[in-house]
Amino acid sequence: MVRGVAGIFSDDIAIDLGTANTLVSVVGRGIIIDEPSVVALKTSHGTRELLAVGIKAKQMLGRTPEGIETIRPLREGVIADFLATEELLRQFIKRAKSKSGFRRPRILISVPAGATPVERRAVYETALSAGARQVFLVEEPVAAAIGAGLPIDEATGSMVLDIGGGTADIAVVSLGGIVLARSIKVAGNAFDEAIIRYVRREHQLLIGEANAERIKIEAGTASETPNGRAAEIHIMGRDIKLGRPKTIVLTPQHIAEALTDPIERIAEFVQRALEELAPELAHDICERGVAITGGGALLDSIDSELERRVGVKFVIPEAPLQCVVRGSARMMQNIDDFDHLLIKP
Repeated sequence: MVRGVAGIFSDDIAIDLGTANTLVSVVGRGIIIDEPSVVALKTSHGTRELLAVGIKAKQMLGRTPEGIETIRPLREGVIADFLATEELLRQFIKRAKSKSGFRRPRILISVPAGATPVERRAVYETALSAGARQVFLVEEPVAAAIGAGLPIDEATGSMVLDIGGGTADIAVVSLGGIVLARSIKVAGNAFDEAIIRYVRREHQLLIGEANAERIKIEAGTASETPNGRAAEIHIMGRDIKLGRPKTIVLTPQHIAEALTDPIERIAEFVQRALEELAPELAHDICERGVAITGGGALLDSIDSELERRVGVKFVIPEAPLQCVVRGSARMMQNIDDFDHLLIKP
């Protein structure tokens, strides 16, 4: 009984510290934060003062006056601005702590499979500086596999492809261990950049990241084959030649054409990983399929397009955006049972 009450007011926190979004789950309470990984700072006399984090900070992107900057402190899955990342974590940890929690929390944070020892150490030390009592690290695709409900303890191979904002990560797990873990810096942000380049090349129109992200969400698709999606999106930007505002109309087929290169690079990434596996594991994955998690799983037709290019079935679990943080929370709740899957900073 005492243990059950303690779980309700647990100080254990799981964090999916993503390039695009950060999700925070508290053991016993579930996911309580899902906000953009953006920080707004005001610079005055050489010092930086925190103005906002998360949703409020993202609303300021591209709209700030001199002296105020909005920062995405993580790039391609790793910390690019240590102080801004520390403030982001500090604010989210403060909001996540239970009202009855007086101790500093234990925190498990997911990192890209391809993160270097230096990058892992940076995440570890930043979390400690932000107020953690103890910090654990796990590779994102491993947490995603647990959160997606894959049978990682069985004598069969399971593969997960986690497509986040900065990186796409692959993990193959079997018998409770990691057989293979790989990372490539092609993911949601690369999709946005591909759309920006396409609009500039085909329509001589300059658009920003926020506009490209909106295009991806509202009309984005991975397949150039008509699939019944008839959405059209009106885009306003600056005409490169004339320097004045111009509006164009894009269809899903246009977006599929724009995304051809990053989708092909992810398909090749999966293919290379499959080629590295023992025949028995490759056979298991061909039978079971590859689970796609992360925000990239929400792109229309990405499962069927990857299946067409790779020749292996791809499946999308329920709530793919939450798989990493759900898996991390499950690990945090039973940290001793998952010690063999943790990585050293």
